[in-house]
Amino acid sequence: MAAAPVVLILGAGPRIGASVAQKFASVGYKVGVVSRKGTDIKSAEGLLSLTADFSKPDSIPALFEAVKAEFHTSPSVVIYNAAALTPPPVKDSLFSIPAESVASDLNINTVSPYVAAQQAVIGWETLPKETKKTFIYTGNIMNVSVVPVPMMLDLAMGKSASASWIGLADTLSTDKGFRFFYADERYEDGKIKGMALDGAAHAEFYAQLATHENVPWNATFVKGKGYVQFKSG
Repeated sequence: MAAAPVVLILGAGPRIGASVAQKFASVGYKVGVVSRKGTDIKSAEGLLSLTADFSKPDSIPALFEAVKAEFHTSPSVVIYNAAALTPPPVKDSLFSIPAESVASDLNINTVSPYVAAQQAVIGWETLPKETKKTFIYTGNIMNVSVVPVPMMLDLAMGKSASASWIGLADTLSTDKGFRFFYADERYEDGKIKGMALDGAAHAEFYAQLATHENVPWNATFVKGKGYVQFKSG
């Protein structure tokens, strides 16, 4: 009997992260979740909870080592769901955000997910060729549209930068059976969901992406419909 596949979810909040973990567990995956409040133990349900500070990219490799040690295989699905922003200290003043805060937030929004993708690929090379290997990044509209709110500076910079390398990685890796997705939930009219993101909708869509459905890397989706292509941001 083949070993159960493993999913690693970095950024296991109560909405998207929790819903995605539940969904993958329900379809037979062993699940590792990572958050600042992780317990570093495996629950009675078999869910491995790990602790990490995503502002420190060098902490990411140890998470993959811990998952492999616990489940005896590398994760075939890696989901990056963490994000950060710093409000401007001077209201509505874009450039009042300290450079140190910008750098720390970019670590969380861009550098740590990049390191996670590096580690994912290293692990994928050890998995059977027929196994579908998938990296999913929880994005938003900011890679294609300017949201004119100073508070969104760090988040927008990070999402845009990550979309760039995710698109490149997916384009260059499809012949290896690897997929990289920038997942972006929208309203039906294509507008940004903002704080109205739906955890269950993400869970359903991410489970579909893990099967390598015919969806492009810039995976815009709508609750109840799945992938929907929008003409512009």
